Amino acid sequence: MKAVRFHAARDIRVEDVPPPSAKLGPRDVLIKPLITGICGTDLHEYLAGPIVTPVTPHVYTGARNPQILGHEFSAVVADAGPEVSNVSVGDRVSIQPLISPRDDYYGRRGLYQMSEKMGCVGLSWDWGGMGELAVVNDYNVCRVPAGVSDEQAAMIEPAAVAIYAVDRGGVTSGSTVLVSGVGPIGALVILAAHAAGASTIFVSEPNPNRLRLAKELLPSAICVNPLAEDLQQVIRDNTEEGVGVDVAVECVGLEASLNACAAAVRRQGKVVQTGLHMKPASVDAMMWAMKDISIEATWCYPVQIWPRIIRMVEAGQLPLEKIITARIKAEDVVEKGFDVLLDKAGKHLKILVSV
Repeated sequence: MKAVRFHAARDIRVEDVPPPSAKLGPRDVLIKPLITGICGTDLHEYLAGPIVTPVTPHVYTGARNPQILGHEFSAVVADAGPEVSNVSVGDRVSIQPLISPRDDYYGRRGLYQMSEKMGCVGLSWDWGGMGELAVVNDYNVCRVPAGVSDEQAAMIEPAAVAIYAVDRGGVTSGSTVLVSGVGPIGALVILAAHAAGASTIFVSEPNPNRLRLAKELLPSAICVNPLAEDLQQVIRDNTEEGVGVDVAVECVGLEASLNACAAAVRRQGKVVQTGLHMKPASVDAMMWAMKDISIEATWCYPVQIWPRIIRMVEAGQLPLEKIITARIKAEDVVEKGFDVLLDKAGKHLKILVSV
């Protein structure tokens, strides 16, 4: 079968690989991937990997490179083991890709994403969404209704990151929110904060193309290029008594962005750290203390969030399709996918791949 596999930095190949064994375990599900998104994690692997893809067998899954990529995807169920009860052959599903023990410290508490042994379909599992077939566990598949498209179903995974960030910030009706950075996650946070009822959403992004995309996503957003305007002054001018925002969500993973978020929130406001930092950040801890703010760091998402997001998408509350900027075939994944997304012009947010 055809699959897109990561071998090493700048070495992603579309190649023929053996398909999964016809013999499934009791709770295995054989799926046929439909649409797969290219994630920032995939880009990091392509640029500087292996980082999270395993060079030696993964401690829990046993997988190792070369790795079939793809952890944001939709699929159709092709077959299922005898103990699978949550899906049937022919069902369309969205993949929740996290794989972890059900019986370790975190698993017993339902905090599966916290397990020290956690693996991920498309990163540290034998299969991924950029292959013609894959095998996953029954807990990795969530059936989607007719009102949710294949593309939307593929976007549930990154949407889960954004919804979790908004949840951790306590965004609610009437909240004022700053979203720092308009990559795919930042764009989804804009949509998630709007869906949660935020009354005023500020967006900080130095790339003019992405700032324009943010304004297209949410015309009411107050969009600021922090290199050309004083972000903090804009926020003071547009919040009650100039106190700042209730919540700031950091979606870049850079020190300057984190510090801008801390400066932007009001006293006792919340900063949600969602972007992954590749190196330590220097912060003004005294300012944090004087403002009595909360710093909420996030990792992935609670895996139980899938049905809720699917309902939001079906109801039209979360138009995930708005951040899709290109659709490509697997054979073009490097030239029209990875290389395009790494272009500093930043003309794209989410590129979807069909195998």
